[in-house]
Amino acid sequence: MQTERVWPLALPRGRKVFCELCRAPATVRCGGCCVTFYCEVEHQNADWVSVHEKICQLLIPLRTTSPFYDSEEKRQHGQVQKISREKFLAELTHSVAQKFLYEGKHEDAIPAALHSLKFAVSVHGLNSGELVPAYLMLAEASLGLGHLSQAEEYLSQARWSVLKTSQCSPAIQSKLHRNLGLLFAAKGNFDESLYNLANDIFFASCAFGTNDVAVSGGYFHMANVFFRQNRMDIADSLYTEVTEMWFNHFIRFIDHQFQSLLSPSEINMLPEEETTVGDLLDEGQQAEATQMLNTILDIREQASKPQLAKTAKVVFTLAMFHYLILDMPKAHELAKKTLQITKTVPVEELEDSLHRLVKLLKSKPFYAK
Repeated sequence: MQTERVWPLALPRGRKVFCELCRAPATVRCGGCCVTFYCEVEHQNADWVSVHEKICQLLIPLRTTSPFYDSEEKRQHGQVQKISREKFLAELTHSVAQKFLYEGKHEDAIPAALHSLKFAVSVHGLNSGELVPAYLMLAEASLGLGHLSQAEEYLSQARWSVLKTSQCSPAIQSKLHRNLGLLFAAKGNFDESLYNLANDIFFASCAFGTNDVAVSGGYFHMANVFFRQNRMDIADSLYTEVTEMWFNHFIRFIDHQFQSLLSPSEINMLPEEETTVGDLLDEGQQAEATQMLNTILDIREQASKPQLAKTAKVVFTLAMFHYLILDMPKAHELAKKTLQITKTVPVEELEDSLHRLVKLLKSKPFYAK
């Protein structure tokens, strides 16, 4: 990362430069691209770690003076190229920000999400529904950092954009209401939180189907609200629903792979990608599965009145998940734990499935993920 100090007299006459992250007057310039400015080295470092390292050179043609075009055709071609570059950068920075959010790195996600928003505004304009995903990422990152007023501002912008467009998908509206639900939960307004989480479930069901794991997040966060209110019966019921969704999702793939073991000649013919979770869940859903199932397991294990059958089902669902992402040591550990629990309290529903998973585990090499 290269840094240059910028003094006002060194700038072209009449030109003002502002920080890439906070829009304050800038005194630092990236020495790599020479077209990006910051108010301080700390903001330059934050932007570099987040996304600037990946886009440094890509910004140069967008932020340098446009060439003189000697025909309207060339001018239009140049404009098309500019928009194409901005679309690419909007998608790239969105992807980077989303990855940081999946990893729980909320602070690192913010600069990339801000870039994504700026490029989306440049391509689509201020009144477009295309801005909503960037607003939602910024809101999610702000919530993760505990910056509730900032999150509320971003969510207000997202909600206003949704209201102004008739083309906003149910999937986007689901994410909007989920973030609103989390915001109100953080503020202690549980009634408003539950209302928005119910809307999250509705729109996710419209987009993906009522039993899809994409709907599980709404139920999970709703359960957390009831848990905080000490309404344990409702929370328990919703945690059970979440576990059931993930269990049913994973068991289909476990059963499919088990069928291959019935015909040994076919085992080595299976494509390698069929044994991974890549086709089953995207990166975000993998992060959600880890968060939800481990949280539910902790709650089950710490309950004053243990429900071993329900605990066994969560442990087994996690065992299937780790098997599918090829984390065999963890899958072995969780399968063994399920066996131990079911010896104490037999769970008829799990008997056949557990037997199949154990057979699959024995057929795979034992290696660390």
